[in-house]
Amino acid sequence: MRVVTWDDGRVSTVASVAVTAPLSGAALRGAYADSLRRLTRGLVQLRDGAVRAGPVALVRFGAPKVTRNAVDWPIEGGLLARGPGGRWRLQASAGRVEASLSGYRPALPRPLYLVTHLQVHQLFTRLFLLQVHGREPAPGTRASAEERRRSAAVDAALCFTVAGFTGRRRLRRVLAIAFIYHVVCWSTGGRTLGGLVTRQRVVAVDGSRLTPAQSLLRLSLLPASWIARRPIHDEMASTEVITD
Repeated sequence: MRVVTWDDGRVSTVASVAVTAPLSGAALRGAYADSLRRLTRGLVQLRDGAVRAGPVALVRFGAPKVTRNAVDWPIEGGLLARGPGGRWRLQASAGRVEASLSGYRPALPRPLYLVTHLQVHQLFTRLFLLQVHGREPAPGTRASAEERRRSAAVDAALCFTVAGFTGRRRLRRVLAIAFIYHVVCWSTGGRTLGGLVTRQRVVAVDGSRLTPAQSLLRLSLLPASWIARRPIHDEMASTEVITD
């Protein structure tokens, strides 16, 4: 679940995910700090009362209020905030973990914020929540490596064929077609043509549909997976390939 609302220049967002085990406020605070560090490979960290990129305080917090099942940070400023005001809260209740930003005043003008900072915030929040959810139980029967290779072969053939219809099969044209094709397919139904043929779907680890930003992240990390010979793109994007 994801909700974004505006009130007199202040933005509020809410996102949540189902979890199988109860979590304390202290555990949520630790999980958030760990998630920031892991997702950015240490480039962004929760340190000295702020979300920092190196020495730069992107968002500066006041002292957190930690309760039995929640942690709440007041926002006091930072590079990305217009000034003090608003709160960042993580709460576990009724089998869900909810991340909510309320009354935040972004430093960027609203049109620019909508296509930049907000998209990054929503992506990182979603990835954090999916990491809290974990990969077990799996959202379905995981596809084997051989099944995934067959699906990828069908998709590659389709992209080269479409590129051929549009003129000379230049590499840039093939890559552009593959980029649009995969992001749209994963974000809408989770299934490319290759997935349809082999009865596979790409889903988030909680079984939900991928967001466009999550699909884009997964696709951009594919080359790293090929080099490492393991599904880094699924690990970082918190996704699974399942069979129907």
